[in-house]
Amino acid sequence: MDAAGDDGPLMKSSLFESTQPVNDERRWAKQNAHSVRVGLGPDVLAVKGTMTSFRGNVNFHHEKSGSMAKLAKKIVTSEDVSLMRVSGQGEVWFAQEAGYVFTLDLENEGISLNVRNLLAFDATLTWDINRIKGAGIMAGNGLFNTTVTGAGTVAVSVIGRPLVLDCSQAPVAVDPNSAVAWSSHLAPTINNSMNMSSMLRGGSGEAVQYVFHGPGFVVIQAYEWTRLQQAEQKGKSALGSALDLFS
Repeated sequence: MDAAGDDGPLMKSSLFESTQPVNDERRWAKQNAHSVRVGLGPDVLAVKGTMTSFRGNVNFHHEKSGSMAKLAKKIVTSEDVSLMRVSGQGEVWFAQEAGYVFTLDLENEGISLNVRNLLAFDATLTWDINRIKGAGIMAGNGLFNTTVTGAGTVAVSVIGRPLVLDCSQAPVAVDPNSAVAWSSHLAPTINNSMNMSSMLRGGSGEAVQYVFHGPGFVVIQAYEWTRLQQAEQKGKSALGSALDLFS
């Protein structure tokens, strides 16, 4: 394919063969395996830092928590749901960590998510922070999730090829740092497999798992978020909570 160069002549390169903006009338359309394009009109809520490009008259504004209860959850749990409201006319592209992008179309239903995998969702949807049953004092270790409900589209980014497991036949145990999303009506519990012998030997690195059992599914990525990434996430969460207080 040819493309116009700065000086007018056409430039020839295989770069232009399948990298042009997607031509799709749908509001949410995958640009490629790692990016999604959203056509604006109705607003979109997106995780801060996930916008890669846009065209048109587009505005980005910090999105408040919406209620003191939700703000309190953000502060106590360190769950960083740092959102921006994207509005205007045009189209916006979202991506994160070169992960594989998937969209989920909710029809008056819900999905529970690891916020680190969340990209963006229709502003008509509602969201909240929930504690995993049995998390107890482990609140700061990511044992909370974000639930999005209503009618609209949610985009997620999965690091590596995802695995989807049915939880209806038998319990499914998942590393919390690999869990991407699951049916919102599933109520995972915490399994702590650490014992004294293992602790004295430095641990196995697999001490805590989410356990899912019941009608529904869980999406698992081929990657574990690291503690360094978690610490960075907590720092962003504290800043986001401060903005909510003073904005």
